[in-house]
Amino acid sequence: MTEYRTESDTLGDVQVPKNALWGAQTERSRHNFPVGPLMPVQVIRALLVIKRAAAQVNDKDQKLAPEKAAAIATSVDQLLDLDDAALMQDFPLHVYQTGSGTQTNMNVNEVITHVVQQNQPDLTVQPNDDVNASQSSNDTFPTAMNMAAYQAVQALMSPLQHLITAFQQLESKYQVVVKIGRTHLQDATPLTFDQEVSGWRSTLQRDQQALQENAQGLLELPIGGTAVGTGLNTPAGFDEQMVQALSQAQEVHYRVGNKFAGLSAHSALLNTHGAVRTLASDLLKIANDIRFLASGPRAGYGELTIPANEPGSSIMPGKVNPTQAEAMTMAATRIMGNDTTLTVANSQGNFEMNVYKPVMIATFLESVGLLTDLLPNFTDKMVSGIQVNRERMQQLVDSSLMTVTALSPHIGYHHAAEIANQAAQANENLRDAALASGYLTAAEFDQWVNPLRMTNYDRD
Repeated sequence: MTEYRTESDTLGDVQVPKNALWGAQTERSRHNFPVGPLMPVQVIRALLVIKRAAAQVNDKDQKLAPEKAAAIATSVDQLLDLDDAALMQDFPLHVYQTGSGTQTNMNVNEVITHVVQQNQPDLTVQPNDDVNASQSSNDTFPTAMNMAAYQAVQALMSPLQHLITAFQQLESKYQVVVKIGRTHLQDATPLTFDQEVSGWRSTLQRDQQALQENAQGLLELPIGGTAVGTGLNTPAGFDEQMVQALSQAQEVHYRVGNKFAGLSAHSALLNTHGAVRTLASDLLKIANDIRFLASGPRAGYGELTIPANEPGSSIMPGKVNPTQAEAMTMAATRIMGNDTTLTVANSQGNFEMNVYKPVMIATFLESVGLLTDLLPNFTDKMVSGIQVNRERMQQLVDSSLMTVTALSPHIGYHHAAEIANQAAQANENLRDAALASGYLTAAEFDQWVNPLRMTNYDRD
């Protein structure tokens, strides 16, 4: 049976598991809000960094005794040194709690306090008066949100660049391989495969740039605003000192932001997630392009071959499915839904406070985490293994009627359309239909209908 100890808060006594590092307020929340995912570990780590910085700044401003500040900083370092699984043993609270994140802020305060007591039993440190000095959940939690979100975006950059590099390698590998283009899901004029891939690569590069640009807004921190943004109970210059300390701790150039905006709205988070959503949308499009071009192998487009990572069917032997594309497209739909959650939640800031903070940061981190985790597999187990079926591409180019477009400047649009329609109706080769029309000679057709020249490849 679990043994308990008695802890107290302003509402009275609470029975807390004997070996737990949390205190009364955490225990109340654990029972009052037992549903849903746990608060993300990135938020916990960001709050710990904030508490350490606050202790150091409060020490400098003579608002906290030096021995208490040092003990808090040492306790935070101990906690930050733990791996995620070990750390989260004492942070049991869920996302669906108070909308300000107050209970998680107090969970962090209480855990730090108990680690101090373990390290220095003769030193009395209070979670509110000492660990939370010069702070409020209303400014620490949104500060932690921005810090966790910014770090998550930076972690996404490497997997995204890895995919961009894989597409660049495909461009180099398959230069001047002519294939048929498609618009409206219908045959169009030719292009080269590396031109098609360059579109995917360039799209992702623009997304990468947009992500970095939007993430700059996350660097503005509302720390020092305390309850409503005014900075009540903070020493002069506390906000600037905190931002400097946090910047040094994480080697990130944070800035002092407007605290009234930082507490009541999370526009930077929403803007950055908008860039994440756009990236997800583009990845869905690219994944679809790849799996459609690889469809078959006999009854589909069949232009690409993708790696066979696992059996594709429990009943059809030898079947290969585009599973990495399917995983990516499912994640994209989740991220699009998350964007709606963030949009609605951000709109619900009432007066000086938005009380949807926990769900906003949890949703944001889920979206970014999905892409960060999925992109390496999508790149290594699908994109890097793409093989071009040159014969199939050439076959489709040869049988396409839209190469007739090259004739328009010479014989006119209407005559060219007449040839294409005749070829379609008679199910004959475009060249034969063109020669039968009498509008041009065989030599002229061979000169004008040159699929590679039609791609304007030499202009790229």
